Amino acid sequence: MKIFLDTANLESIKKFNDMGLLDGITTNPSLMSKEGGNPKNAMEEITKIIQGDVSLEVVSTEYSGMMEEGKRLREYGDNVVVKVPMTPDGLKACKSFSSQGIPVNVTLIFSANQALLAAKSGAKYVSPFIGRLDDIGQDGMNLIKEIKTIFSNYTFKTQILVASVRHPLHVIDAAKIGADVVTLPPGVLEKMLQHPLTKIGLDNFLADWEKLKLKNPDTKI
Repeated sequence: MKIFLDTANLESIKKFNDMGLLDGITTNPSLMSKEGGNPKNAMEEITKIIQGDVSLEVVSTEYSGMMEEGKRLREYGDNVVVKVPMTPDGLKACKSFSSQGIPVNVTLIFSANQALLAAKSGAKYVSPFIGRLDDIGQDGMNLIKEIKTIFSNYTFKTQILVASVRHPLHVIDAAKIGADVVTLPPGVLEKMLQHPLTKIGLDNFLADWEKLKLKNPDTKI
């Protein structure tokens, strides 16, 4: 399963990319706004840091505007995936972009029907928002199961990109189902790295090594 980071924070992107963990990046206008600064500079920098796909989102809600913005976004790099909303105009733009060889991520998906339609429109990725479904009392992970079953029944090449991930258990559940990608806030990825027993074990190893060095001052590794 591929791991994308859901952020526009350059420090976090560099940190996790240097660990070899990142296969791509997803962004949106809210994430860009959160970081402040010039979004143009941020998008340029992100597409240089990341070798994999970088989803950059249009802000227009109508077809012609999406097409204009998507083509401008693609100028940031060949790894740019144009992100469009799950709307009639968004699907129309998805069809046009995909026919031109421009990859598309259809976002704000909350039903299997929407995912099916996005796949038929040629989307490279569909982004179901599982956390937001959980927030209103629905089972977000069940949606991933439904989409996986439907896509497996046919020849869709569209990848399931699990979005709105709230905690590490979402990642494990998505991996068990066989989702293609999860996109994570930096905080969730940070939690995945940690376990209290890892820290305890490392502290014990280091303490024992210090004891050994007292008896053998010239010992080095």
